[in-house]
Amino acid sequence: MAIEHLHAVPHLTTALSGPLQQIEERLLRRQTAIEQWLRRQWLATPAPFYASVDLRNAGFKLAPVDTNLFPAGFNNLNPAFQPLCIQAVQAAVDRFCPKACGILLVPESHTRNTYYLESLAALADILRKAGFEARIGSLLPLEKPEDLTLPSGRTLRLEPLRRTEDELVVDGFSPCFVLLNNDLSGGRPAILEGLDQPVVPPLAMGWSNRHKSDHFSHYRDVAREFAELVEIDPWLIDPYFRKCGKIDFQRREGEDCLASNVDVVLETIREKYRQYGITQQPFAIVKADAGTYGMNIMTVHDADQVSELNRKQRTKMARGKEGLAVTDVLVQEGVYTFETWGDAQAVAEPVVYMIDRFVVGGFYRVHTQRGKDENLNAPGMTFEPLAFVDTCTTPDPSKSPDAKPNRFYAYGVIARLALLAAARELKQVRDTRREGQGETP
Repeated sequence: MAIEHLHAVPHLTTALSGPLQQIEERLLRRQTAIEQWLRRQWLATPAPFYASVDLRNAGFKLAPVDTNLFPAGFNNLNPAFQPLCIQAVQAAVDRFCPKACGILLVPESHTRNTYYLESLAALADILRKAGFEARIGSLLPLEKPEDLTLPSGRTLRLEPLRRTEDELVVDGFSPCFVLLNNDLSGGRPAILEGLDQPVVPPLAMGWSNRHKSDHFSHYRDVAREFAELVEIDPWLIDPYFRKCGKIDFQRREGEDCLASNVDVVLETIREKYRQYGITQQPFAIVKADAGTYGMNIMTVHDADQVSELNRKQRTKMARGKEGLAVTDVLVQEGVYTFETWGDAQAVAEPVVYMIDRFVVGGFYRVHTQRGKDENLNAPGMTFEPLAFVDTCTTPDPSKSPDAKPNRFYAYGVIARLALLAAARELKQVRDTRREGQGETP
């Protein structure tokens, strides 16, 4: 691999002019205040163990569009940032279980997905290099350990999970805590309920309980507080959204509700576009209010498109991961991505990874067959793990916003705002659970 490619920075077609550069300059000028503010926030609401955040950079707007609390893709991170990952894991484990020496990693069950398995192997490697014994306990009905050899040459051992009273174990190993890398779309397995060991993230943060609308409600509050701190319009970093519940795509029930919400979202975007003199066509993203893997997502430019869905499109929207029915839908402001990658100028969007409260790297999701107003988390996507030349939390305010150390500082800030929203979401879940048990939050 050529040395110059290791320092490749994607072409940002609009980020070097217009309002976004002004936002970046403001963030650089206010770096000290921003970092102090974030430190105070983490004291009040500690960060989840890990997360990844999908961002969209429209030039005039930079905002998160999804936050994943059970991230895959660790194999796509720049290997040069592994020391950051290791230090962040040590900090996170110290907070969740200070005396921990062993971690049981519980993954997704799709063993034929080699991309996911590569991520799982990379994550286990980080945990071990951080000084912990890490074993992988599978929810699959395995009778004995299964050894897998991956395309990268890594090996991975999946072991059958067993429960001994209120502890989860694998053969010869009783871990200090359980690290979930399974988003629980299919529900909460009984074997994971009521354990004495800490389970992180908590089961209640899985997609069988969690809703994107709750997350973005918290993010809206975070964005407003942050916007007041740096004196910007919160819309510049916050995608507007509305929720539509109890829809049935197959029976065509709830279409009027969905169309009405699409209309409201599009009109809100039009007003903001007029305010800022933006000539792009507004669009909205309709997606399941729970779930991941880029499923159940469509782009709409007009409310009429909702009633014009054909049978194939309705079927695609009706079922999510593991065949679960989609009944609650989020209508989210569409944020363009004007970033591209490579000679083919393929559409790209940044994904930022965090462990504890620390940004540990990221990559670009790239798709040659998708447009700037479409979901890129779809078959045919590729990843470019070389986006961040330097960690995006160490800018140089003496240089211009487009200098390499600074180009991604804004990404690190916005991603951490989404992480803070997830932290508040997690705190609300814990407080509700404690109140239900008669405890004082």
